[in-house]
Amino acid sequence: MGHEPVVQPVLMAHALPITVDLHRVVALAFTSRNAVAAFARECPRRDLPVFTVGEATAADAREAGFHEVISASGDVAALAALISERRPIGVVLHPAAAEPAGDLAGALASSGVAVRTLAIYETIATELAPPSDIDAVLIHSPRAARIVARSLSPAQAAAIEAFCISAAAAEPLAGVNFQRVAVAPYPNEQALLKLLMR
Repeated sequence: MGHEPVVQPVLMAHALPITVDLHRVVALAFTSRNAVAAFARECPRRDLPVFTVGEATAADAREAGFHEVISASGDVAALAALISERRPIGVVLHPAAAEPAGDLAGALASSGVAVRTLAIYETIATELAPPSDIDAVLIHSPRAARIVARSLSPAQAAAIEAFCISAAAAEPLAGVNFQRVAVAPYPNEQALLKLLMR
């Protein structure tokens, strides 16, 4: 696309010590790629159907060996709607971050689907100083947005455009004087990158 990428994550995933209990579990729900990776390392089972929040997470699940993978192609609300529509009989296990960006169990609470959330990894701030010579930043989560907002000086922020994967990811930037804050129309990487073409 003609841009020079600077890869410097503000968050790092760290696996948590867990015991995976699949008693009565009939399906898995993944809301992040990190959760797929952490679960695949801890559990050899690949026979359960998998619901994912988006296509990138679905691709990781297939690569990890899961055979039946269905993507909601959206956000946590879209994933909850997909699972509610399919109505699995039994427990849906949701391996997730210790501080998830969305509340899948809450979104499914009124649909009668039994969900159990398993904190399988945590995200830790990398504490890296922001690069000095950048024109834009890609924001993938509310937590990342909060870290970016407090790590930039007002002068730095004023010279940078912020491109956010969702309205929730943009919300913590409301009080920061970025040159521009743009929100992807759909919560996926492809829609986010399209913002860079405008």
